[in-house]
Parts: sequence; structure tokens; C-alpha cells
Amino acid sequence: MSDRDFYGDWFRDGATPDPMRAAQKGLRPELPKRFYQEAGVVERDGQHAVALDGRLARTPAKALLAFSSPTMAQAAVAEWNRQGSHIDPFSMPITRIANSAIDGVRQTRQAVIEEIAKYGGSDLLCYRADQPEELVRRQNEAWDPVLAWAADRLGVRLEATQGILHKPQSPQALAAIAEAVAGHDEFGLASLHVVTTLTGSVVLALAVARGQLEPEAAWAAAHVDEDYQAQLWGEDEEAQQRRAWRWREMEAASRLLALAR
Repeated sequence: MSDRDFYGDWFRDGATPDPMRAAQKGLRPELPKRFYQEAGVVERDGQHAVALDGRLARTPAKALLAFSSPTMAQAAVAEWNRQGSHIDPFSMPITRIANSAIDGVRQTRQAVIEEIAKYGGSDLLCYRADQPEELVRRQNEAWDPVLAWAADRLGVRLEATQGILHKPQSPQALAAIAEAVAGHDEFGLASLHVVTTLTGSVVLALAVARGQLEPEAAWAAAHVDEDYQAQLWGEDEEAQQRRAWRWREMEAASRLLALAR
């Protein structure tokens, strides 16, 4: 196969995909056929690049699909080797995040930092229920320790409130969040953006990035309200399927954050 863009439109979208919605709307395009036998890692200019049958793979913008860490590259290679007769980008979250990091974050680093950090102004962990008592208890148990950790280790002191009315946070807290976010390279920022948008909490994302929370614990914390409602009223099958797909993205982004550490 030539050096043309074999990723297609799916790899161009930096947003987290929703395959359920895409299928419902009839937007799922025809998958490209697998054109290589084996993916591997080769060193190029001090980086660890993905190669398909020895040929360097490239991002949709034609940049080298390469990582500073060999373990990151191996994680992407594993996705390529798991493909069947066709290439399904929905099953390759690490590759998609890498494409976003290389083609997007690398060129717009400061804008991405600001986009992630602004979640601190309305972080999920700061908006609490005032009833019922059981939900209040679950939120406090899941969220208070994470906010305490952020205050102690990151200098991020966010104030919680009851209800949904916006509560402004201090400039000092927001500046501390931006500083913590800015400490990541392009792969870390791309991954942090995925975790933040999926959970609605930059504090949870930073806790995962720093190894304070396991991804499963952060995911559970982000779904305290949803799980409580499901327990009361039952689970919606379609919602559960969407959640499963989002978890795949969360898991991949968290893995890249762990490898970056």
C-alpha cells in the first residue's frame, strides 16, 4: 500500500467517539482492509515509531506515529496487531489518542492546557446533592478524599457547594490546576483531556495521572450519581453500552498516563 492516509475520517476526530450513536445515525463508514501482516516498533531519531511490515506508520496529518517511550509504542502496536481482516479505529483508542497528541496537541499546547484546566471552574466533585441522605453520603465518601488530596499535594483548594448553581473558584486554585496540567507532554495532555471530559472532573484526571487513584476508582467516583439512580430505577441497556464504550477510552487514556509516569 502507498504512503497515503489509510486512517480515514475516524482517526481525524480528536473527540471521544460514540459508536452507538454513529451506528444509529448510519454514519459508520466502510472499514479499510488490513494491508499489513505485522506491526512492530522501530527506532527513528531517538523516538520509538510504529512500523507496519517495516514501513513507518504516519498520523492523518502525515507526521511520524512515534513515541518517546518504547512501552507506549508497544501499546499502540498491540492495537494494530489485534486487527482482523479490516482496520477498526474504534478498537484502537491508544492510536487515536496518539494521533490527537501528535497532530493536535503538539501544535496547540497552550490552548489544550486551558481547555482542560477550565474544568476546574465547574468540577464535578464540587457540586453536591443535599438529599437524599444516601446519595449525599456516597458523594462525600468518593469525592472528599480526592479534593483533600488535591489541596494537600497540588495546592488546588476547590470549594464544594450544594445544588447546581455555579460557584466561582479562587484564581489561586484555578492557577494551581493549570500548573499541574501544564506539567504533561503532548501525550499526557491528550490523555488527560480524554479522562477529564469523560469524568467531568480535572481533579479526578490529575489524581489518575499522578497515580493517586486507579482508573477504576476514578470511573466509579465519576458515576456516583448515575449508579445511585440505576440502583433505584434500574439500568438502561443503551446507556450501559455507551458507558462501556466510554470506559474503553478511559482505560486507554489512563494506561498512557501510567506509561508516561
